[in-house]
Amino acid sequence: MEDYVKKTIVVGVVSWASTFVVVRRIFPKRSFDFCNRVVSTIHATLAVTLASLSVEDWRCPICPMASKSSPLQMQVLAVSLSYLIYDLACCHFDERVNLDNTIHHLVSIVGLGAGLCYQKCGSEMVATIWITEISSPFLHLRELLKELGYRDTLINLAADILFAAIFTFARMLIGPFITYATLSANNPLLIKAMGLSLQLVSAFWFFKIVRMVKHKLTKRTTSKNGIKQANIKRKSTNSKLRHS
Repeated sequence: MEDYVKKTIVVGVVSWASTFVVVRRIFPKRSFDFCNRVVSTIHATLAVTLASLSVEDWRCPICPMASKSSPLQMQVLAVSLSYLIYDLACCHFDERVNLDNTIHHLVSIVGLGAGLCYQKCGSEMVATIWITEISSPFLHLRELLKELGYRDTLINLAADILFAAIFTFARMLIGPFITYATLSANNPLLIKAMGLSLQLVSAFWFFKIVRMVKHKLTKRTTSKNGIKQANIKRKSTNSKLRHS
C-alpha cells in the first residue's frame, strides 16, 4: 500500500472523528445516533462526488476493468475506507449495536483494503462506492426526520419511498451488473469474493426494505380507513342526536 494512501486513511479517520465531535457540539440535545447520521450523510455526499469525478469515461463508467487503479481512484477508496473504520468504531460506542450493520462494515472494509493493497480494480470499486452511497443520504434522512418529530408524516413516508426506490435501482439493478463484471474480469480472488458478498448483503437489505415499505403503506392505509370509519360513526351519532 502506498504511503500517501496510508496517510489519507489515518488523516481520514481523525477527520471523521473530529467532525463527529463538532456535530455533537452543534446539536448537544440530539442523540448519539442523530449526530453520527449527520456525519454519515456528509461522507455519502463526498463519496458520490469524488467517485463521479474519478470516472475516466462516462460512456463506460467501470472501464478500464481489472486495471491498475489511478491515484484519484486510490484516494476515493482511502477516504471511504477511513470513514468505514471510523463508523465501525463509532457504532460500538452507541447503546445499540447492529450485527447486520457490523457485518456490512467488515465486508466493505476488507474489500476496500484489498483493492488498495492490490492497487487494482479501481474502476469497479469506485463504481461500487457510488451505488452503495447514492441512497445513503435518504436512508439517514428518514431517521433524522423521526428524531425531529416527523415520524409517521407524509414527508417521512416520502423519504422512505425515495430511499427504497434509489436503493433498488442502484443495488438491485446496477449492482448485479457490476458484480458480474467484477467476477468475469481478471481480478484477485479476494476482491471477487468481497464483491459477491457485498451484493448478497445488498439483497438481504433489499428484502428488509421491501417489508418496511409494505408495512408503512399498510399502516397508513389502515389508519386512513380507521379515521374514515370514525368520522362516519361520529356523523351517524350526531344525526341520531338531532332527531331524538
